[in-house]
Amino acid sequence: MSDSNVSIERRGFLGGVAVSAAAAGLSAIAGGSSVAEAADTPDTDFKKWLAGINGKYRQVYDMPEPNNGMGLIWSWVFQMTGAQGYGVAEKDIGVVVVLRHNAIPIAFADPVWEKYKLGEVFKINDPVTKAPAIANPYYQIKSPDLPPDAALEKLLAKGVKVGVCNMAITFYSGVVAKQSGLSAEEVKKDWLAAVFSGVQIVPSGVLAVNGAQAKGCAYCFAG
Repeated sequence: MSDSNVSIERRGFLGGVAVSAAAAGLSAIAGGSSVAEAADTPDTDFKKWLAGINGKYRQVYDMPEPNNGMGLIWSWVFQMTGAQGYGVAEKDIGVVVVLRHNAIPIAFADPVWEKYKLGEVFKINDPVTKAPAIANPYYQIKSPDLPPDAALEKLLAKGVKVGVCNMAITFYSGVVAKQSGLSAEEVKKDWLAAVFSGVQIVPSGVLAVNGAQAKGCAYCFAG
């Protein structure tokens, strides 16, 4: 990995969407299949993931940016206070978090953070050291300034549904590979393998937000 900081801009992401779609095998989405055709297709992992959204009161947190982990914190707060406010068990509070764009590293285990300098790449600082993070600071929260119960590990254990955008993984792993002289295929393979158990790789983050809303989730922008 080069020592130079890899800068990823929103404009570059948008300009590379078509290329990423082809690389990810998403040409059918780009071609615009009809709703009727989509309804007739066999169950997919994505549709099964959506079907697993439980709870009477549901909310989806759209995280295109890390935003100091606020999407995770708000998810924890909603689940806790929703149970109190509605007078129901926490299992009746359905929470979905969609990690897309610059928030995708939150879904990755520590080894790829260090190997690919993801703290520098995505401008995510360690909440304790304030330096670019070399390990995921949100899977297990160690900062005294953040609530430990909002850690990704604990949210997953409590049934929060978390999806990470495959489109963004494809594009950004390609950018990092190109600027570091590495194989795009191998970098993406590394990133996919680093996704935590319990986190669903979804075709795109925007699709996951749409799907969660179609399943009755209220929308909350968390980035």
